[in-house]
Amino acid sequence: MTLQVIDPKQPFQSEYQPAINDLLKFLRGGLGENLHSVYLYGSVARKTAKPGKSNIDVIVVTKRSFSDTRTTLLNTIKWRFQQSFKHITEVSIKTVLSSEVATLESIFSWGFQLKHCSVCIYGEDLSECFGDYEPSWEIAKHWNMDVEDWLAVYRNRIARSSSAEEQIKAQKIIAKKLLRASHSLVMHRDKKWFDDPTECGKQFLRFHPEKTVDIERLNILLMDRAIPKRSVVGILDSFGDWLVKQYKKTEFRIG
Repeated sequence: MTLQVIDPKQPFQSEYQPAINDLLKFLRGGLGENLHSVYLYGSVARKTAKPGKSNIDVIVVTKRSFSDTRTTLLNTIKWRFQQSFKHITEVSIKTVLSSEVATLESIFSWGFQLKHCSVCIYGEDLSECFGDYEPSWEIAKHWNMDVEDWLAVYRNRIARSSSAEEQIKAQKIIAKKLLRASHSLVMHRDKKWFDDPTECGKQFLRFHPEKTVDIERLNILLMDRAIPKRSVVGILDSFGDWLVKQYKKTEFRIG
């Protein structure tokens, strides 16, 4: 069973199309002929973004490095969005060379990202270099074997956060990571791929109903309110530790 791709013909939400047009204008003006292609991923690409809550996530592919002007260009774009598009909470931009994308080594990284999680909005669509993907342990482990590192980083960020806003941002990021990683753990059995974190948790419970309370607590962390730090750390330590061990067990078993 092959995984679904995001329909590139489905129009973007009207609240986001002006921002997408502005983004492309700045990238084309700043990079010129060095710009190879541009992709959206995340909720804006899936047309499920919520104004005032959703980021716009972008992948910029260039023909050559632009490390000398990268920081200035990206900061200018982010400043522009803060001024003109108040309903977009943040602009996240990843950059990569075209020569690094279309390679055998990138099958489970850039290949999967562009094929099943992104929409090309400008230039030559490199996702066409890759065939259809099937749910597999190779995909799951590539995207989630780093969950132990994420837990350490965000446990520390939450513990050290000095404001409710800072804590909420951190707890939402790690909750999304854990919910997605939970479903990826069973993806090779479920034969499906989900990006929405709530749906990931729901599907995971079909295989691990004993973890219902943990998934409910992670969903609470997605809300726009600060949870007592001790409770958040407790969730990360209990379910996070279990998840890390399960990934190691599965990798040992499947290889």
